[in-house]
Amino acid sequence: MNGLKKIKSALISVYYKDQLDDLVKELNKNGVKIYSTGGTQKFIEELGIKVQSVEELTSYPSILGGRVKTLHPKVFGGILARREQSSDIKQLSEYDIPEIDLVIVDLYPFEETLNSGANEQEIIEKIDIGGISLIRAAAKNFKDVAIVSSKTQYQPLLKMLQSQKGEITLEQRAAFAADAFQISSAYDSAIYGFFAGNKGEYFKLSAGPQRTLRYGENPHQAGYFHGDFNELFDQLHGKEISYNNLLDIEAAINLIKEFTDTTFAILKHNNACGVASRPALIDAWKDALAGDPVSAFGGILITNREVDKETADEINDLFFEVIIAPSYTSESLKTLKTKKNRIILVLKEIKLPTLQYRSMLNGVLVQDKDLKTESRDEMQLVTEKAPEESQYEDLSFANILVKHSKSNAIVLAKNKQLLASGVGQTSRIDALKQAIEKAKSFGFDLNNSVMASDAFFPFADSVEIASKEGINAVIQPGGSIRDKDTIDYCNQNNLAMVFTGIRHFKH
Repeated sequence: MNGLKKIKSALISVYYKDQLDDLVKELNKNGVKIYSTGGTQKFIEELGIKVQSVEELTSYPSILGGRVKTLHPKVFGGILARREQSSDIKQLSEYDIPEIDLVIVDLYPFEETLNSGANEQEIIEKIDIGGISLIRAAAKNFKDVAIVSSKTQYQPLLKMLQSQKGEITLEQRAAFAADAFQISSAYDSAIYGFFAGNKGEYFKLSAGPQRTLRYGENPHQAGYFHGDFNELFDQLHGKEISYNNLLDIEAAINLIKEFTDTTFAILKHNNACGVASRPALIDAWKDALAGDPVSAFGGILITNREVDKETADEINDLFFEVIIAPSYTSESLKTLKTKKNRIILVLKEIKLPTLQYRSMLNGVLVQDKDLKTESRDEMQLVTEKAPEESQYEDLSFANILVKHSKSNAIVLAKNKQLLASGVGQTSRIDALKQAIEKAKSFGFDLNNSVMASDAFFPFADSVEIASKEGINAVIQPGGSIRDKDTIDYCNQNNLAMVFTGIRHFKH
């Protein structure tokens, strides 16, 4: 091993003390001189281990309500001194500054405080100054100092010390330094986001840890996920989640969160191919599957209710990649786990980000998520005929589905069931023709069904085609210079139509 460093002294000052005791005991066993502050010092002393306070080292007390404790040359000098430079060592001796070989310091929980709904002053007080300075100083001088900047590193460091007789290699110190700068960078990004809000001039986002995926969108592409997947889900069964699985999982979650009724949805390539809302989960599943039993093969399933055994028995006949639900009965899990690669996820209650990011050319596109879903009160009746009460429910249902479909998109629905959709088309009329053909191929009767469009109809031809197939209620944003032509056709042919004033492009 190259660059072995014997740890003879350590500064320990941490917020999180979980599993710190074993590490401190190992340091003490190795005869390491320990310096500490405040609560950490008390924690170490209660273990029966001798510790010197930073106040004693610096001859200054902790001041300003704890805001200034470690910001002193006797602390930073011992960390930043270059051991190979005689002038640095001479100055340490001149000013009676001890060398510090190991720094174990974490940061105040700024993001946790921010997300807790705390007031501004409480949030600002969790902006760490001393900790971030110690971390950066130790990481900068990694050739001589080891920096442990997270509680997740307590156990790895302990194992190193035990297996390497109290020594740490240069490679290990460099790895700790890289982690330290990642932590400090993420911390500063969160603080910048708090002060700048959505109006910040610069895009700063730190997401981690990194999860290596089997591959990217295609096998020849590398793929990674940066984020805490376990914060969102409990994976109960199945193989590793893929890049494409994650794309579909996000689309599925965004869709199902729109529904309060018992609902089942099946997605493929980020689009719903089957959705139904019913009083009983088993019926929601059967009617969702009926929407497109062909595309459902290899799809992603999601529901907003606990999966019971009866429903699981029906689902089990289909090959699918992933199922997501808030919970499962023990009997349903026995059935679903009969396929070893099937991914079974429990969706946790968590607040998702409200911004979306996409790499673009040599930069990043940022936008607000499309969180707008129009209520019935926001639907403007523009035709002489009004939708029936049941049709208003279907219009709301179809409008949710079209919002979550790739543009250009048309959705046909009836009785809270997706009959068919046309998605990702270069023209709106092609999307409609695709939806009609698909609905007919699966034996659906389009009479008295409804149609939703993610954007306005540029001409009256789409409502004309829809009318001739028996569709008699339409929901769309409106806004075309030829809206009058479309409205006139509806009035002449006894169609009901409402405008929402909201476009839902999705690319």
